Amino acid sequence: MSENAAEVVVGGVVLAAAVAFVLFAAQATGYAKSQGDTYPLIASFRSVQGISVGTDVRLAGIKVGTITSLKLDPKTYFADATIAVKKGLELPTDSAILISQESLLGGDYVEIVPGGAPGNLKPGDRILDTQGSVSLISLLMKFVGGQGGGSKSSSGAAATSGTGSP
Repeated sequence: MSENAAEVVVGGVVLAAAVAFVLFAAQATGYAKSQGDTYPLIASFRSVQGISVGTDVRLAGIKVGTITSLKLDPKTYFADATIAVKKGLELPTDSAILISQESLLGGDYVEIVPGGAPGNLKPGDRILDTQGSVSLISLLMKFVGGQGGGSKSSSGAAATSGTGSP
């Protein structure tokens, strides 16, 4: 009988540890926070590659919100992102928002760059100045393709100008 009591106690401790871990994880990710301490802003991106619902929104490297929804606008074919920003953070109306990378191998996040306008964004307002994610592969392909084409045309131009002069 004492063996069963010990098993029940150990099981209770394991269960309590599991509940504590779940509560800690919810708190750390911002899942447990109520929506009462944030306000929504909307931004349209050409590409939201690399981000998803729950992605951090940062200002000066500090987390100030999260992405709460991503939807495709059927008229513009842009991705509309709804952002929950901490109340008390007053962003100028000409603020910009862009998708950034922590490093070449790191994760993506959304960065807010505040503007200098005298007015502030209100809940539900749209941030107009946006920059979507940039694909590293497409940048490399443009670089490789641009270098080959640029050197051929410049050498051809030099050869033409050299032969055409008296």
